[in-house]
Amino acid sequence: MAEKTVGGAATYISLAASIFLEKMGLVSVVGDDFPESVMQKLRDRGVDLQGLEVLKGKESFFWAGRYHYDMNTRDTLETRLNVLLDLDPKLPAEYRKAPYVMLGNLDPVVQGKVLDQMNERPALVVMDTMNFWMDSAMPKLLEVIARVDILTINDAEARQLSGEHSLVKAANKILAMGPKYLVVKKGEHGALLFGAGRVFFAPALPLEEVVDPTGAGDTFAGGFIGFLARTQDHSFVNLKRAIIVGSALASFCCERFGIERLLEVSREDIDERIQQFVELVDFDIELVEE
Repeated sequence: MAEKTVGGAATYISLAASIFLEKMGLVSVVGDDFPESVMQKLRDRGVDLQGLEVLKGKESFFWAGRYHYDMNTRDTLETRLNVLLDLDPKLPAEYRKAPYVMLGNLDPVVQGKVLDQMNERPALVVMDTMNFWMDSAMPKLLEVIARVDILTINDAEARQLSGEHSLVKAANKILAMGPKYLVVKKGEHGALLFGAGRVFFAPALPLEEVVDPTGAGDTFAGGFIGFLARTQDHSFVNLKRAIIVGSALASFCCERFGIERLLEVSREDIDERIQQFVELVDFDIELVEE
């Protein structure tokens, strides 16, 4: 149990992506209760904070929850949007020409404003969203989905967005909405990649102990886009690699509360864990002939 830890989608995404990138920009808003020490750690990892607005006298976003025994189900105990209610993103000039954009889970109106400020179409736009926006802002959400290259959501959200129970049928409907690829996150059951007429499944690494899965999805997203931005290869084969990289980073996130583990993980740690993924799914099979 942790009483209060630093988190937030932008924090997890930035720390995960910084494993692969020397510099990136962050656009978000926090209150003056957000620790300066964490901001400095982000700067030390190459995260530019020109786009981070600190609102004096206000509190940062706060979420409290309780996980069930299997760590896949959780109950939300409290949510306070606080400064997120005032988020009106203003991109610094150098951010507006960024070739890679990760739209964290926020109001689709805010996500759309970010894309509106780009000087030209980025090389790749990845978007995360959730069921709350499907319930409350579906028309605007569909507008933004049509403008992105890759959408990442969980399996329940894929079914809600598409109206289909089968994830294959759901993926086909969602891809028809505009994205080239769809990533369906399934927690401890791995992730699915749909697109280019193909499907890829990546398992989650079995962990002996899961301490805190909060932020694992955002960590996955950060590792995913960080790897793609580093390699600048958007082929289906490389997207498969990015899924494995994101899954590896998400597994680290689950080992400690909040961002603790992400602050100490190294490229060597990542390489070792990726090898564990390779060994997990590597096998030979001989077909039986009649």
